[in-house]
Amino acid sequence: MRIGLVYDLRKDYLEMGFSEEETAEFDSENTIEEVSSALETLGYQVMLVGNILNLNSCLALGERWDLVFNIAEGIFGRSREAQVPALLEAFGIPYTFSDPLTLAICLDKAITKRIVRDSGIPTPWFFQVTSPEDLERIPRINSWPIFLKPVSEGTGKGIDACSIVNNQEELNQRCIHLLERFRQPILAETYLPGREFTVGILGTGSEARAIGAMEVHLLESAEPRVYSYINKEQCELLVHYELVRDSKIINEAFDVALKAYVALECRDAGRVDLRTNAQGKLEFIEINPLAGLNPTHSDLPMLCEKAGMPYLSLIGSIVESASKRIVKHRLFFQTKH
Repeated sequence: MRIGLVYDLRKDYLEMGFSEEETAEFDSENTIEEVSSALETLGYQVMLVGNILNLNSCLALGERWDLVFNIAEGIFGRSREAQVPALLEAFGIPYTFSDPLTLAICLDKAITKRIVRDSGIPTPWFFQVTSPEDLERIPRINSWPIFLKPVSEGTGKGIDACSIVNNQEELNQRCIHLLERFRQPILAETYLPGREFTVGILGTGSEARAIGAMEVHLLESAEPRVYSYINKEQCELLVHYELVRDSKIINEAFDVALKAYVALECRDAGRVDLRTNAQGKLEFIEINPLAGLNPTHSDLPMLCEKAGMPYLSLIGSIVESASKRIVKHRLFFQTKH
């Protein structure tokens, strides 16, 4: 089987003049080498395509693949993660991970939480600030502190120790700062003071299964109380990850994470972040349907490794799940053409 590997190489965008923070979600050369090597070891013929512009050029020249292994995050717009899947669907080429609708929804944390909330899954009370004028008509806040973050960013962008606000003045100042800096709405939600976990999930629909739950422990040298941009970027120095062994926590974490994953119609693999509230109950924070795949830096591969699933098996599982859609694509295009 021929597989095209589509990705955003961080080095390329840095050379274009983008900042370290702007390119934080993009992949290193090491990640691309590891994914490509794993696919080749599994017996697939791999073509390194690169970003969406390279993909567009290849498609225009008539290049096709049996499957595209898509890990491109995109650079512009709140639907940036959906751009590559949408282009591939127009050409009838199957690909790994979720479809354009799910990827666009999940990148918008407020829309994601509305779906999760309406599905009966526990998530903190929240509201959205789209402009400074919204601060004059926000809902009455009965429980402080409040946690603030940009609505459509990943890798902890816009999150630091100041993300937790304790009164209206702090909330106003922080929201204005984030609105000016990121030029997008701000999600405000009740701060959950407890432990933080991430759950790895593989599969699609009724075949989705949780692989394990990993607790995030911030070290003394880390930014306190928040899994921030700096803590994530320097996780090897600032964070300790521990596979959860407590069956009670595992059962609760798996239940919440799987319900959210299925409700949002994620496919092949993903990661769900949870945190305990003041009563010790787990609540949904956010979901990553296009989780990073660096073997030693990204949460999903690290979690799988700790749970006894080698990196090669993780990549193989993703391809196996996505491959089930190849037949459907072929049948459709055979009947239409």
